[in-house]
Amino acid sequence: MGVLGLVTLLACLSTGGRGKIFTRCELAQELQENGMDGYEGYSLANWVCLAFYESGFDTAAVGANADGSTDYGIFQINSGWWCQDAQSPSENLCHVRCQDLLNPDIKDDINCAKRVVQDPQGMEAWDDWKNHCEKQDLTEWIESCNL
Repeated sequence: MGVLGLVTLLACLSTGGRGKIFTRCELAQELQENGMDGYEGYSLANWVCLAFYESGFDTAAVGANADGSTDYGIFQINSGWWCQDAQSPSENLCHVRCQDLLNPDIKDDINCAKRVVQDPQGMEAWDDWKNHCEKQDLTEWIESCNL
């Protein structure tokens, strides 16, 4: 194996151990336990739908934006406003390091998402929610989860 292959393998292993890909029902349970069902008027199904379209339920998801900011974690929290990273200036309104949003413990992600929806935009702050979840029948997102 060449040096490039070894570096790639090590990079995959180092990021793979930090994140978690939730199942739909695992996430629904975790969100319910953390008070997300009905938070700011949004059902549990809205939160599960949002997480699916933002990250595929992957806590280690990272997405780059055209404006130079980056989105982090299961809810793709933006570094320009909500969390602090080393690449871009931030308001850091959630008072959290962006890197802390990439691990399997999503309590800080949940707390930050709660902060985001308190702003006037609510869930409309997430384009994927607007495009895929808003005004949709979302019952399938929590169906058969035994909540």
